[in-house]
Amino acid sequence: MKPVRLISRLDIKKPNLIKGVHLEGLRVVGDPCLFANQYYKDGIDEIIYMDAVASLYERNTILELITQTAREIFVPITVGGGIRSLSDAVAVLRAGADKIAINTAAIENPNLFDTLAKEFGSQCVVASIEAKKEPGGGWEALVENGREKTGRDVLKWALECEERGAGEILVTSVDREGTFSGFDVELTLAIKNIVSVPVISSGGCGTLEDIEDVISNGNVDGVVIAGALHYGKIGITEIRDYSSQNNLPLRTVR
Repeated sequence: MKPVRLISRLDIKKPNLIKGVHLEGLRVVGDPCLFANQYYKDGIDEIIYMDAVASLYERNTILELITQTAREIFVPITVGGGIRSLSDAVAVLRAGADKIAINTAAIENPNLFDTLAKEFGSQCVVASIEAKKEPGGGWEALVENGREKTGRDVLKWALECEERGAGEILVTSVDREGTFSGFDVELTLAIKNIVSVPVISSGGCGTLEDIEDVISNGNVDGVVIAGALHYGKIGITEIRDYSSQNNLPLRTVR
């Protein structure tokens, strides 16, 4: 099996690390730089920063955060939230990010993927998809940090994202996010079965067994952990020890 990346996600509002349930009811957790530095020291493979507010007035705050983080940690940094144009992407990358994650703006203007992939290369462009289970089956893509419906089918949208140049797909289960009830393995596998680019699963991690489940049954390329790390339910060293004991193919610590 291919090595799976262990990724920490930090949702940001102004200068704070925040966390919610189903992307709602956001609460302040602490200083994002302190958490990112600790995760780096503990052996995380990548960091994702998501601007939960994503307003133009707060863009300077996240740019400063990216720059500070990039000075202190040396793993890939993905940044999402509020990136609506080529100039936004340039600013984030110049601040120190390695990859940019696009959701709302791409739904409104799918050509944005084409533009960014042409400018920076597909390896730099991540399609961030917020997925909510439909009562009749399938999933709908949401935007605005899970607040707004789009009417778009997640699987069709994931395929279009790849075709337009996204080099990676970050799929967040809105139903599982913040619940510690396990990843939506069915969702992850459904996307993985139709695209050829790496698929990263986010939302629901609460136990070591959850990580084993999505790696063994979801065929993922990366596992995103947020609240379980922030609140100390599990630790990175603990995850790596468990993975070694159970022959899970995590990427080797740098």
